[in-house]
Amino acid sequence: MRRLPRALAAATAVAAAATLLLAAPANAAGNQTTPASPNHAFQPTLVAWAQLSADFLADGPPSGAQASAGNGRQGPWNGQVIPGFSAVIDNGDGTFWAQPDNGFGAKGNSADFLLRSYLVRPDWQTATGGSGEIKVERFISYNDRNGLLDFPIVNDGTKDRLLTGADFDIESVVRAKDGTFWVGEEFGPFLLHFDAKGTLLQKPFSLQGAKSPQNPYLKAGETPRVKFSRGFEAMAASKNGRYLYPILEGAYADDPEQRRREIREFDTRKGAYTDRTWSYQTDQEPNVIGDAFTVKNDVLLVVERDDFEGAQSVTKRVYEIDLKRTDRDGYVLKKPVLDALRIANPDGLAAGEGYGTGEVFSLPVQSFETIVQLRNGDLLIANDNNYPGNDARVPGTPDDTEFAVISLDRTKVEKEQVTVVGHRGASGYRPEHTLASYEQAIVQCADYIEPDVVSTKDGVLVARHENEISGTTDVATHPEFASRKTTKTIDGAKVTGWFTEDFTFAELRTLRAKERMPQTRPANTAFDGLYVIPTLDEVIDLARHSVSCDGRQVGVYPETKHPTYFDSIGLSLEEPLVAQLKANDVDSADAPVIVQSFEVANLKELNGLTNVKLAQLINSSGRPYDFTAAGDPRTYADLVKPAGLAGIAKYADGIGAEKSVLIPRTADGRLAAPTPVIADAHAAGLDVHGWTFRLENQYLPVEFRSSADPIAPGDLAGEITAYLKAGMDGIFSDQPDIAATVG
Repeated sequence: MRRLPRALAAATAVAAAATLLLAAPANAAGNQTTPASPNHAFQPTLVAWAQLSADFLADGPPSGAQASAGNGRQGPWNGQVIPGFSAVIDNGDGTFWAQPDNGFGAKGNSADFLLRSYLVRPDWQTATGGSGEIKVERFISYNDRNGLLDFPIVNDGTKDRLLTGADFDIESVVRAKDGTFWVGEEFGPFLLHFDAKGTLLQKPFSLQGAKSPQNPYLKAGETPRVKFSRGFEAMAASKNGRYLYPILEGAYADDPEQRRREIREFDTRKGAYTDRTWSYQTDQEPNVIGDAFTVKNDVLLVVERDDFEGAQSVTKRVYEIDLKRTDRDGYVLKKPVLDALRIANPDGLAAGEGYGTGEVFSLPVQSFETIVQLRNGDLLIANDNNYPGNDARVPGTPDDTEFAVISLDRTKVEKEQVTVVGHRGASGYRPEHTLASYEQAIVQCADYIEPDVVSTKDGVLVARHENEISGTTDVATHPEFASRKTTKTIDGAKVTGWFTEDFTFAELRTLRAKERMPQTRPANTAFDGLYVIPTLDEVIDLARHSVSCDGRQVGVYPETKHPTYFDSIGLSLEEPLVAQLKANDVDSADAPVIVQSFEVANLKELNGLTNVKLAQLINSSGRPYDFTAAGDPRTYADLVKPAGLAGIAKYADGIGAEKSVLIPRTADGRLAAPTPVIADAHAAGLDVHGWTFRLENQYLPVEFRSSADPIAPGDLAGEITAYLKAGMDGIFSDQPDIAATVG
């Protein structure tokens, strides 16, 4: 059996999964280095948890008169709402300063929301007890009592000049050595300096050359560079407190690299930005930066998240970055520390609180916005709940505000002998070839994720099952692309639809993925229309920034689709594929990369272009299309004869065979005796991976079906076991969670 670390296969809606093993922060207690190894890794484990009711009201005037209603709640509320926490400071005595943002999401609906920081004391629920309640003890109110602001504020005519969510959108905070607070906000974006009681000490510090649409100094006709609500969501400080490191939540509007997030440096002594900046690259364009925390000089923890919640969530991660280390493109190197969607929960904390609170705990909220390293090295994570709109835990019920403490325990893991490949991701659970599907495969213990690679009109490699995309995207619903529907001949067959090579990448990015087999997998249709089409670069990035269940870097297993066809239209796949591997530093012989193809000539070409492993795909019928185009009469059946396998071994490292090539079926649909292919391939020095192993009855041999219902789940584990007994080395599966428990 595949040995799973502490977290068992999840019995929650997150899908069956083992805990992701990651790197510990640089100065976590007892740890001097961060990398995971093939023998040891760090297992995030929930050790304490507490929550504050979403409906809690703090003392103060009514709030939410203009807030959007949601989940059965309608303002105004008779007191001050606490809509989650966007930033937290550890006081070291069991209490925390916890700061909400501007209230209800916009200037126009937050004028009655007072900007505050609350002193809270969690009564932690742990393995030994505890109520799990967060007590609010007191608060400070941010104010401009000294009259420093030179633009109108809501409470202009009052003595205390209390600041509101219509004045600033506060998102991040650090405490200086003198007890004052530095706050990052989004309307400017500004840096704000308050004393220990919340009074503004200096005029707001503007970001030179960059304003948001809500900036009070924006001139008529001036174009804002900072996008709406994409200012200083995150901010850390140097260990000596002199420098602040605010991070823009999103990309500049005019930045051609929309995955770039800028990190700035601010000198608190001089009251000015320095000339040092850094670039951080998100896993994909829509992701945002939620928070940051310094663990040692120049080393920060950074929260990267998407805007999805519940089962739709893809990215709720903590990465470690080192400001002294950048990659060849100038981005700070980032290492995975925590995936907040998959945390071991052996003590059953937060049980019964809804989605993601089972054997594997997750924080699947939209706004994962807090990371703090506690003094013992554990990590505190928390959420902004966007009251009353978010309902990640229980649909129809506003999310509570949660604090979760995560321990990073060192554990020994064993290298697995059977390779599990997430076929197009975990396509049995999420629409194929989306980052959601690939991420799901990773949590389900896939060793590799598999993108099929096609090209756009402007030469960008993207992940789609075919270059014809009507079955996997919503292109048919876009009237602006109606005229692009056409009929083409692809590998000798006429195909009608929309094709990636007729779209620029920018155009393709406006589409959204959908389930390719809705009749077979109706549950996957719940995710239709959510996810963008990922680039190969984004898929590789996700893999190289992830760690498998046995402590190794997750691999990528790209398939070049229709290479002869793409060559014929001047969009060769091989050179840009190799360029992407090199750009991501995964182009060496020992890199966790296997490139596969149903054709032969392009694999031979790749063998001369790259040192990564190659796999010849073998179908159960027909021949490679490049053979057809060249008049070569050989078939796939010829390629798996001993002489053919010996030929493959000259340019490839393995074969990926349709499973009936390895074990055919009898006339009544049962498994027959294995063919000699596995033994012959091994004799030629080739690994053998079989495809595709699927859960539904219609794909299984008769003896492993559960009923006559074609889409009901059958005994996939039983089928896989039969193939492994025959000597197969690897498994392509739509359900990698099941495949991972068999090898």
